[in-house]
Amino acid sequence: MPKSLADAYNSVVAVLADGLCALAAAFLAVWVRFDSGWFHDSWFQVRFGRPENVYAQHLPLAIAGVFLAYATLRRLKLYRRPQRGTFPAKIPRLLRGAGLVTIEMLVILAVVKNYYNVSAGAVLVFFPCFSALLLVQRAIVFRLEFRAARRAVATHGVLIVGADATAAHLMRCFRRDPRLRVNVSGILTAHPDEQPDATIAAENVLGDVADFDRILAETPDIVQVIVASPDVPRRRLAQLATECERRLIRFNLVPDMFLMMTSSVEVETVDDIPLLGLKRSPLDKLGNRVVKRVEDVLGGFVGLLVSAPVIALMALLIKRESRGPVFYSQTRCGYGGKSFLIHKLRSMREDAERETGAVFAEENDPRRTRIGAWMRAHNVDELPQFWNVLKGDMSLVGPRPERPEFVEQFSSDIAHYMRRHVCRPGITGWAQVHGLRGNTSIEERLRHDLWYLENWSLALDFKILLRTLFAMHNAY
Repeated sequence: MPKSLADAYNSVVAVLADGLCALAAAFLAVWVRFDSGWFHDSWFQVRFGRPENVYAQHLPLAIAGVFLAYATLRRLKLYRRPQRGTFPAKIPRLLRGAGLVTIEMLVILAVVKNYYNVSAGAVLVFFPCFSALLLVQRAIVFRLEFRAARRAVATHGVLIVGADATAAHLMRCFRRDPRLRVNVSGILTAHPDEQPDATIAAENVLGDVADFDRILAETPDIVQVIVASPDVPRRRLAQLATECERRLIRFNLVPDMFLMMTSSVEVETVDDIPLLGLKRSPLDKLGNRVVKRVEDVLGGFVGLLVSAPVIALMALLIKRESRGPVFYSQTRCGYGGKSFLIHKLRSMREDAERETGAVFAEENDPRRTRIGAWMRAHNVDELPQFWNVLKGDMSLVGPRPERPEFVEQFSSDIAHYMRRHVCRPGITGWAQVHGLRGNTSIEERLRHDLWYLENWSLALDFKILLRTLFAMHNAY
Protein backbone atom coordinates (compact mmCIF):
# COMPACT_ATOMS: atom_id res chain seq x y z
CA MET A 1 0.00 0.00 0.00
CA PRO A 2 1.20 3.56 -0.62
CA LYS A 3 3.53 5.40 1.69
CA SER A 4 3.10 9.17 1.77
CA LEU A 5 4.42 12.20 3.61
CA ALA A 6 1.34 11.94 5.83
CA ASP A 7 2.39 8.39 6.76
CA ALA A 8 5.91 9.57 7.58
CA TYR A 9 4.48 12.42 9.66
CA ASN A 10 2.18 10.03 11.52
CA SER A 11 5.10 7.71 12.26
CA VAL A 12 7.16 10.57 13.70
CA VAL A 13 4.20 11.71 15.81
CA ALA A 14 3.78 8.16 17.12
CA VAL A 15 7.47 7.95 18.05
CA LEU A 16 7.36 11.27 19.92
CA ALA A 17 4.08 10.44 21.66
CA ASP A 18 5.38 7.04 22.78
CA GLY A 19 8.56 8.67 24.08
CA LEU A 20 6.55 11.16 26.12
CA CYS A 21 4.44 8.30 27.48
CA ALA A 22 7.56 6.39 28.54
CA LEU A 23 9.02 9.47 30.24
CA ALA A 24 5.74 10.30 31.98
CA ALA A 25 5.27 6.67 33.04
CA ALA A 26 8.75 6.61 34.58
CA PHE A 27 8.10 9.70 36.72
CA LEU A 28 4.60 8.51 37.56
CA ALA A 29 6.09 5.21 38.74
CA VAL A 30 8.58 7.08 40.95
CA TRP A 31 5.73 9.14 42.43
CA VAL A 32 3.65 6.02 43.08
CA ARG A 33 6.61 4.28 44.68
CA PHE A 34 7.88 7.10 46.91
CA ASP A 35 5.34 9.90 47.30
CA SER A 36 1.91 8.33 46.96
CA GLY A 37 1.98 6.76 50.41
CA TRP A 38 0.99 3.39 48.95
CA PHE A 39 4.40 1.82 49.73
CA HIS A 40 6.33 1.58 53.02
CA ASP A 41 10.09 1.91 53.48
CA SER A 42 11.90 -0.53 51.28
CA TRP A 43 15.21 -2.22 50.75
CA PHE A 44 16.08 0.73 48.51
CA GLN A 45 15.72 3.28 51.31
CA VAL A 46 17.30 1.03 53.98
CA ARG A 47 20.39 0.40 51.90
CA PHE A 48 20.93 3.77 50.29
CA GLY A 49 18.68 6.17 52.16
CA ARG A 50 16.21 8.30 50.28
CA PRO A 51 17.95 10.71 47.86
CA GLU A 52 17.18 14.39 48.17
CA ASN A 53 15.43 14.24 44.79
CA VAL A 54 14.24 10.78 43.76
CA TYR A 55 13.04 12.13 40.42
CA ALA A 56 16.49 13.40 39.45
CA GLN A 57 17.97 10.14 40.72
CA HIS A 58 15.76 8.13 38.34
CA LEU A 59 16.07 10.51 35.35
CA PRO A 60 18.86 8.54 33.56
CA LEU A 61 16.82 5.34 33.72
CA ALA A 62 13.73 7.23 32.53
CA ILE A 63 15.66 8.52 29.51
CA ALA A 64 16.91 4.99 28.83
CA GLY A 65 13.27 3.88 28.95
CA VAL A 66 12.40 6.34 26.18
CA PHE A 67 15.01 4.86 23.84
CA LEU A 68 14.12 1.30 24.84
CA ALA A 69 10.47 2.04 24.10
CA TYR A 70 11.33 3.30 20.61
CA ALA A 71 13.58 0.34 19.80
CA THR A 72 11.14 -2.24 21.17
CA LEU A 73 7.97 -0.86 19.60
CA ARG A 74 9.76 -0.39 16.30
CA ARG A 75 10.87 -4.02 16.44
CA LEU A 76 7.23 -4.99 16.95
CA LYS A 77 6.36 -2.98 13.79
CA LEU A 78 4.14 -0.56 15.69
CA TYR A 79 5.39 2.45 13.75
CA ARG A 80 4.39 1.16 10.34
CA ARG A 81 2.08 3.44 8.44
CA PRO A 82 -0.56 3.42 7.11
CA GLN A 83 -2.06 1.54 10.05
CA ARG A 84 -4.36 -1.35 9.25
CA GLY A 85 -6.99 -3.23 11.15
CA THR A 86 -8.74 -2.18 14.34
CA PHE A 87 -7.27 -0.77 17.53
CA PRO A 88 -8.32 -3.73 19.73
CA ALA A 89 -6.25 -5.99 17.48
CA LYS A 90 -3.15 -3.94 18.37
CA ILE A 91 -3.61 -4.07 22.15
CA PRO A 92 -1.75 -7.41 22.67
CA ARG A 93 1.32 -6.10 20.82
CA LEU A 94 1.25 -2.83 22.75
CA LEU A 95 1.11 -4.67 26.09
CA ARG A 96 3.86 -6.99 24.92
CA GLY A 97 5.98 -3.97 24.05
CA ALA A 98 5.39 -2.39 27.47
CA GLY A 99 6.34 -5.67 29.15
CA LEU A 100 9.54 -6.03 27.12
CA VAL A 101 10.59 -2.45 27.92
CA THR A 102 10.06 -3.15 31.64
CA ILE A 103 12.13 -6.34 31.46
CA GLU A 104 14.92 -4.50 29.62
CA MET A 105 14.95 -1.80 32.32
CA LEU A 106 15.17 -4.46 35.03
CA VAL A 107 18.15 -6.00 33.22
CA ILE A 108 19.86 -2.60 33.17
CA LEU A 109 19.07 -2.19 36.86
CA ALA A 110 20.65 -5.58 37.64
CA VAL A 111 23.84 -4.52 35.84
CA VAL A 112 24.21 -1.16 37.62
CA LYS A 113 22.69 -2.02 41.01
CA ASN A 114 26.05 -1.84 42.83
CA TYR A 115 26.90 1.57 41.38
CA TYR A 116 23.62 3.37 40.97
CA ASN A 117 20.72 3.52 43.43
CA VAL A 118 17.51 3.00 41.47
CA SER A 119 14.39 1.41 42.90
CA ALA A 120 13.41 -1.96 41.48
CA GLY A 121 9.93 -1.30 42.85
CA ALA A 122 9.64 1.84 40.74
CA VAL A 123 10.67 -0.11 37.65
CA LEU A 124 8.00 -2.75 38.36
CA VAL A 125 5.37 -0.04 38.80
CA PHE A 126 6.52 1.37 35.44
CA PHE A 127 4.79 -1.50 33.60
CA PRO A 128 1.17 -0.70 34.52
CA CYS A 129 1.84 3.04 34.23
CA PHE A 130 3.38 2.75 30.78
CA SER A 131 0.75 0.26 29.60
CA ALA A 132 -2.12 2.54 30.63
CA LEU A 133 -0.62 5.71 29.14
CA LEU A 134 0.42 3.90 25.96
CA LEU A 135 -3.02 2.39 25.36
CA VAL A 136 -4.85 5.68 25.96
CA GLN A 137 -2.43 7.66 23.78
CA ARG A 138 -2.46 5.10 20.96
CA ALA A 139 -6.27 4.94 20.99
CA ILE A 140 -6.43 8.73 20.60
CA VAL A 141 -3.78 8.81 17.86
CA PHE A 142 -5.46 5.90 16.07
CA ARG A 143 -8.75 7.80 15.98
CA LEU A 144 -7.11 11.07 14.87
CA GLU A 145 -5.24 9.33 12.04
CA PHE A 146 -8.46 7.69 10.88
CA ARG A 147 -10.32 11.01 10.84
CA ALA A 148 -7.49 12.79 9.01
CA ALA A 149 -7.35 10.03 6.40
CA ARG A 150 -11.11 10.24 5.87
CA ARG A 151 -10.78 13.96 5.07
CA ALA A 152 -7.84 13.40 2.71
CA VAL A 153 -8.21 12.73 -1.00
CA ALA A 154 -7.46 9.16 -2.10
CA THR A 155 -4.96 9.52 -4.94
CA HIS A 156 -3.59 5.96 -5.06
CA GLY A 157 -5.43 4.49 -8.04
CA VAL A 158 -5.81 0.70 -8.03
CA LEU A 159 -7.03 -1.52 -10.86
CA ILE A 160 -8.34 -4.95 -9.82
CA VAL A 161 -8.18 -7.82 -12.30
CA GLY A 162 -10.88 -10.36 -11.53
CA ALA A 163 -14.48 -9.86 -10.49
CA ASP A 164 -15.08 -12.73 -8.07
CA ALA A 165 -15.84 -12.63 -4.34
CA THR A 166 -12.18 -11.93 -3.52
CA ALA A 167 -12.17 -8.86 -5.76
CA ALA A 168 -15.41 -7.67 -4.19
CA HIS A 169 -13.95 -8.12 -0.71
CA LEU A 170 -10.82 -6.17 -1.70
CA MET A 171 -12.96 -3.32 -2.99
CA ARG A 172 -14.93 -3.21 0.26
CA CYS A 173 -11.71 -3.18 2.30
CA PHE A 174 -10.27 -0.28 0.32
CA ARG A 175 -13.46 1.74 0.63
CA ARG A 176 -13.91 0.94 4.31
CA ASP A 177 -10.43 2.04 5.39
CA PRO A 178 -9.49 5.57 4.21
CA ARG A 179 -6.02 5.23 5.78
CA LEU A 180 -5.00 3.11 2.79
CA ARG A 181 -5.63 6.19 0.57
CA VAL A 182 -6.81 3.90 -2.23
CA ASN A 183 -9.22 4.85 -4.97
CA VAL A 184 -10.39 1.76 -6.86
CA SER A 185 -10.22 2.94 -10.47
CA GLY A 186 -12.17 -0.07 -11.69
CA ILE A 187 -12.35 -3.82 -12.17
CA LEU A 188 -11.52 -6.01 -15.16
CA THR A 189 -13.00 -9.48 -15.44
CA ALA A 190 -10.49 -12.33 -15.83
CA HIS A 191 -12.11 -13.36 -19.13
CA PRO A 192 -15.08 -12.18 -21.24
CA ASP A 193 -17.42 -14.84 -19.82
CA GLU A 194 -16.77 -14.13 -16.13
CA GLN A 195 -19.84 -12.96 -14.25
CA PRO A 196 -19.00 -10.28 -11.68
CA ASP A 197 -19.84 -10.89 -8.04
CA ALA A 198 -23.33 -9.71 -7.13
CA THR A 199 -21.94 -6.97 -4.85
CA ILE A 200 -19.88 -5.38 -7.64
CA ALA A 201 -21.74 -2.54 -9.36
CA ALA A 202 -21.87 -2.69 -13.14
CA GLU A 203 -20.30 0.77 -13.50
CA ASN A 204 -17.17 -0.45 -11.71
CA VAL A 205 -16.50 -3.10 -14.38
CA LEU A 206 -14.42 -1.44 -17.11
CA GLY A 207 -14.09 -4.50 -19.35
CA ASP A 208 -12.11 -7.72 -19.34
CA VAL A 209 -8.40 -8.48 -19.16
CA ALA A 210 -8.08 -7.96 -22.93
CA ASP A 211 -8.69 -4.25 -22.28
CA PHE A 212 -5.80 -4.03 -19.80
CA ASP A 213 -3.42 -1.94 -21.93
CA ARG A 214 -6.18 0.43 -23.02
CA ILE A 215 -7.38 1.02 -19.46
CA LEU A 216 -3.84 1.80 -18.24
CA ALA A 217 -3.36 4.24 -21.11
CA GLU A 218 -6.69 5.98 -20.43
CA THR A 219 -6.35 6.09 -16.63
CA PRO A 220 -3.03 7.74 -15.69
CA ASP A 221 -3.79 7.77 -11.95
CA ILE A 222 -3.46 3.97 -11.71
CA VAL A 223 -0.30 3.21 -9.72
CA GLN A 224 -1.05 -0.36 -8.65
CA VAL A 225 -2.62 -3.43 -10.27
CA ILE A 226 -3.92 -6.33 -8.16
CA VAL A 227 -4.80 -9.63 -9.82
CA ALA A 228 -7.46 -11.10 -7.54
CA SER A 229 -8.64 -13.98 -9.72
CA PRO A 230 -6.93 -17.37 -10.09
CA ASP A 231 -8.49 -17.72 -13.54
CA VAL A 232 -5.97 -15.46 -15.32
CA PRO A 233 -3.65 -17.74 -17.36
CA ARG A 234 -0.03 -17.82 -16.26
CA ARG A 235 1.24 -16.50 -19.59
CA ARG A 236 -1.20 -13.62 -19.43
CA LEU A 237 -0.09 -12.93 -15.84
CA ALA A 238 3.49 -12.57 -17.06
CA GLN A 239 2.33 -10.12 -19.74
CA LEU A 240 0.42 -8.06 -17.18
CA ALA A 241 3.42 -7.97 -14.85
CA THR A 242 5.75 -6.94 -17.69
CA GLU A 243 3.42 -4.15 -18.81
CA CYS A 244 3.12 -2.86 -15.23
CA GLU A 245 6.88 -2.88 -14.85
CA ARG A 246 7.28 -0.99 -18.11
CA ARG A 247 4.88 1.68 -16.87
CA LEU A 248 6.41 1.74 -13.34
CA ILE A 249 3.14 0.46 -11.85
CA ARG A 250 3.15 -1.83 -8.80
CA PHE A 251 1.93 -5.35 -9.53
CA ASN A 252 0.45 -7.68 -6.91
CA LEU A 253 -1.56 -10.85 -7.02
CA VAL A 254 -3.74 -12.70 -4.56
CA PRO A 255 -2.39 -16.28 -4.34
CA ASP A 256 -4.84 -19.13 -4.67
CA MET A 257 -2.49 -21.54 -2.89
CA PHE A 258 0.47 -21.59 -0.50
CA LEU A 259 3.58 -20.68 -2.50
CA MET A 260 7.23 -21.19 -1.74
CA MET A 261 8.55 -17.80 -0.71
CA THR A 262 11.86 -16.62 -2.15
CA SER A 263 14.05 -13.66 -1.31
CA SER A 264 12.60 -11.76 -4.28
CA VAL A 265 8.99 -11.96 -3.05
CA GLU A 266 7.29 -10.11 -0.22
CA VAL A 267 3.81 -10.45 1.24
CA GLU A 268 1.45 -7.79 2.53
CA THR A 269 -2.18 -8.07 3.52
CA VAL A 270 -5.37 -6.11 3.11
CA ASP A 271 -7.66 -7.28 5.90
CA ASP A 272 -7.23 -11.07 5.68
CA ILE A 273 -6.24 -11.21 2.00
CA PRO A 274 -2.52 -11.82 1.27
CA LEU A 275 -0.92 -9.95 -1.63
CA LEU A 276 2.28 -11.15 -3.24
CA GLY A 277 4.65 -8.70 -4.89
CA LEU A 278 8.27 -8.22 -5.85
CA LYS A 279 10.49 -7.43 -2.88
CA ARG A 280 10.95 -3.70 -2.48
CA SER A 281 14.32 -2.02 -2.73
CA PRO A 282 15.92 -0.64 0.47
CA LEU A 283 15.47 2.77 -1.17
CA ASP A 284 11.70 2.35 -0.98
CA LYS A 285 12.03 3.17 2.72
CA LEU A 286 11.66 6.88 3.43
CA GLY A 287 14.48 6.87 5.99
CA ASN A 288 16.94 5.40 3.49
CA ARG A 289 15.88 7.89 0.82
CA VAL A 290 16.48 10.75 3.26
CA VAL A 291 19.94 9.37 4.15
CA LYS A 292 20.84 9.03 0.47
CA ARG A 293 19.63 12.54 -0.30
CA VAL A 294 21.72 13.97 2.56
CA GLU A 295 24.70 12.05 1.15
CA ASP A 296 23.97 13.55 -2.29
CA VAL A 297 23.63 17.14 -1.08
CA LEU A 298 26.83 17.03 0.98
CA GLY A 299 28.76 15.12 -1.68
CA GLY A 300 27.41 17.29 -4.50
CA PHE A 301 28.40 20.50 -2.73
CA VAL A 302 31.91 19.26 -1.90
CA GLY A 303 32.31 17.76 -5.38
CA LEU A 304 31.30 20.96 -7.13
CA LEU A 305 33.58 23.03 -4.89
CA VAL A 306 36.61 20.78 -5.42
CA SER A 307 36.04 20.33 -9.15
CA ALA A 308 35.44 24.03 -9.94
CA PRO A 309 39.14 24.77 -10.74
CA VAL A 310 39.33 21.65 -12.94
CA ILE A 311 36.14 22.65 -14.78
CA ALA A 312 37.54 26.16 -15.33
CA LEU A 313 40.80 24.77 -16.75
CA MET A 314 38.95 22.33 -19.02
CA ALA A 315 36.74 25.18 -20.24
CA LEU A 316 39.81 27.11 -21.40
CA LEU A 317 41.23 24.05 -23.19
CA ILE A 318 37.88 23.26 -24.85
CA LYS A 319 37.51 26.81 -26.18
CA ARG A 320 41.12 26.80 -27.36
CA GLU A 321 40.71 23.59 -29.38
CA SER A 322 37.28 23.93 -30.98
CA ARG A 323 34.41 26.28 -31.62
CA GLY A 324 31.18 25.88 -29.68
CA PRO A 325 29.97 25.99 -26.09
CA VAL A 326 31.97 24.68 -23.14
CA PHE A 327 29.04 22.80 -21.65
CA TYR A 328 26.83 20.26 -23.36
CA SER A 329 23.29 19.58 -22.17
CA GLN A 330 21.26 16.55 -23.22
CA THR A 331 17.86 15.12 -22.31
CA ARG A 332 18.02 11.95 -20.21
CA CYS A 333 15.44 9.77 -18.45
CA GLY A 334 15.57 9.98 -14.68
CA TYR A 335 13.59 9.04 -11.59
CA GLY A 336 10.15 7.66 -12.47
CA GLY A 337 10.97 7.85 -16.19
CA LYS A 338 10.80 11.66 -16.14
CA SER A 339 13.12 13.61 -18.42
CA PHE A 340 15.75 16.10 -17.26
CA LEU A 341 18.73 17.93 -18.73
CA ILE A 342 22.10 16.41 -17.89
CA HIS A 343 25.16 18.67 -18.02
CA LYS A 344 28.63 17.71 -19.26
CA LEU A 345 31.81 19.33 -20.45
CA ARG A 346 31.66 19.15 -24.24
CA SER A 347 33.98 16.39 -25.45
CA MET A 348 32.88 16.10 -29.11
CA ARG A 349 32.45 18.36 -32.10
CA GLU A 350 29.48 20.68 -31.87
CA ASP A 351 27.68 18.89 -34.73
CA ALA A 352 28.67 15.37 -33.63
CA GLU A 353 25.22 13.78 -34.12
CA ARG A 354 24.00 15.75 -37.11
CA GLU A 355 24.53 12.79 -39.45
CA THR A 356 24.49 9.80 -37.09
CA GLY A 357 21.61 10.66 -34.76
CA ALA A 358 21.57 9.19 -31.25
CA VAL A 359 24.30 6.55 -31.02
CA PHE A 360 26.63 5.24 -28.30
CA ALA A 361 30.19 6.52 -28.22
CA GLU A 362 32.79 4.01 -29.39
CA GLU A 363 36.48 3.48 -28.79
CA ASN A 364 38.51 5.82 -31.00
CA ASP A 365 35.30 7.68 -31.86
CA PRO A 366 36.23 10.22 -34.57
CA ARG A 367 33.69 12.72 -33.23
CA ARG A 368 35.76 13.38 -30.11
CA THR A 369 38.11 16.31 -29.74
CA ARG A 370 41.62 15.69 -28.40
CA ILE A 371 40.91 17.20 -25.00
CA GLY A 372 37.50 15.48 -25.11
CA ALA A 373 39.12 12.06 -25.51
CA TRP A 374 41.28 12.70 -22.45
CA MET A 375 38.34 13.99 -20.40
CA ARG A 376 36.19 10.97 -21.25
CA ALA A 377 39.02 8.55 -20.45
CA HIS A 378 39.38 10.11 -16.99
CA ASN A 379 35.67 10.82 -16.32
CA VAL A 380 36.38 14.56 -16.16
CA ASP A 381 33.56 15.42 -18.59
CA GLU A 382 31.05 14.26 -15.94
CA LEU A 383 32.11 16.83 -13.30
CA PRO A 384 29.31 19.36 -14.05
CA GLN A 385 26.82 16.67 -13.04
CA PHE A 386 27.47 17.57 -9.41
CA TRP A 387 25.12 20.45 -10.23
CA ASN A 388 22.49 17.91 -11.36
CA VAL A 389 22.95 16.17 -8.02
CA LEU A 390 22.39 19.38 -6.04
CA LYS A 391 19.29 20.15 -8.12
CA GLY A 392 17.84 16.74 -7.28
CA ASP A 393 17.87 15.37 -10.84
CA MET A 394 20.61 12.88 -10.06
CA SER A 395 22.38 11.06 -7.24
CA LEU A 396 26.10 10.54 -6.67
CA VAL A 397 25.57 6.79 -7.17
CA GLY A 398 22.88 5.02 -9.15
CA PRO A 399 22.08 3.58 -12.58
CA ARG A 400 23.44 5.84 -15.31
CA PRO A 401 20.68 7.80 -17.09
CA GLU A 402 20.02 6.98 -20.74
CA ARG A 403 18.54 9.05 -23.54
CA PRO A 404 14.76 8.76 -24.12
CA GLU A 405 15.33 7.19 -27.55
CA PHE A 406 17.36 4.37 -26.01
CA VAL A 407 15.00 3.94 -23.04
CA GLU A 408 12.03 3.49 -25.36
CA GLN A 409 13.92 0.85 -27.34
CA PHE A 410 15.38 -1.00 -24.33
CA SER A 411 12.11 -1.04 -22.35
CA SER A 412 10.44 -2.80 -25.28
CA ASP A 413 13.26 -5.27 -25.94
CA ILE A 414 14.60 -6.04 -22.45
CA ALA A 415 12.50 -7.37 -19.56
CA HIS A 416 12.64 -5.44 -16.27
CA TYR A 417 14.50 -2.52 -17.87
CA MET A 418 12.24 0.16 -16.36
CA ARG A 419 12.97 -1.07 -12.82
CA ARG A 420 16.21 0.89 -12.94
CA HIS A 421 14.16 4.11 -12.88
CA VAL A 422 12.82 3.62 -9.34
CA CYS A 423 15.66 5.79 -7.97
CA ARG A 424 17.57 8.85 -9.13
CA PRO A 425 20.23 8.10 -11.76
CA GLY A 426 23.84 8.45 -10.69
CA ILE A 427 27.05 10.12 -11.80
CA THR A 428 28.58 6.68 -11.32
CA GLY A 429 27.17 3.25 -10.58
CA TRP A 430 27.79 -0.42 -9.88
CA ALA A 431 27.78 -1.20 -13.61
CA GLN A 432 30.27 1.56 -14.41
CA VAL A 433 32.88 0.45 -11.86
CA HIS A 434 32.72 -3.00 -13.49
CA GLY A 435 33.60 -1.52 -16.88
CA LEU A 436 30.04 -1.70 -18.25
CA ARG A 437 29.84 1.61 -20.05
CA GLY A 438 29.90 2.88 -23.60
CA ASN A 439 29.13 0.27 -26.24
CA THR A 440 28.79 -2.69 -23.84
CA SER A 441 26.01 -5.20 -23.09
CA ILE A 442 22.81 -3.47 -21.97
CA GLU A 443 21.62 -6.71 -20.35
CA GLU A 444 24.77 -6.91 -18.22
CA ARG A 445 24.46 -3.26 -17.25
CA LEU A 446 20.84 -3.84 -16.23
CA ARG A 447 21.80 -6.89 -14.17
CA HIS A 448 24.35 -4.82 -12.23
CA ASP A 449 21.92 -1.90 -11.82
CA LEU A 450 19.20 -4.16 -10.39
CA TRP A 451 21.71 -5.80 -8.03
CA TYR A 452 22.62 -2.34 -6.75
CA LEU A 453 18.97 -1.44 -6.13
CA GLU A 454 18.29 -4.69 -4.27
CA ASN A 455 21.42 -4.39 -2.10
CA TRP A 456 21.74 -0.64 -1.55
CA SER A 457 23.51 0.63 1.54
CA LEU A 458 25.49 3.73 2.44
CA ALA A 459 28.64 1.60 2.64
CA LEU A 460 28.01 0.30 -0.90
CA ASP A 461 27.72 3.88 -2.18
CA PHE A 462 31.05 4.81 -0.59
CA LYS A 463 32.65 1.69 -2.07
CA ILE A 464 31.41 2.59 -5.56
CA LEU A 465 32.58 6.21 -5.23
CA LEU A 466 36.05 5.03 -4.20
CA ARG A 467 36.27 2.51 -7.05
CA THR A 468 35.14 5.17 -9.54
CA LEU A 469 38.46 6.99 -9.04
CA PHE A 470 40.21 4.01 -10.63
CA ALA A 471 37.50 2.85 -13.09
CA MET A 472 38.92 3.75 -16.50
CA HIS A 473 37.96 0.57 -18.42
CA ASN A 474 35.71 1.30 -21.43
CA ALA A 475 35.79 5.03 -20.64
CA TYR A 476 35.63 6.49 -24.13
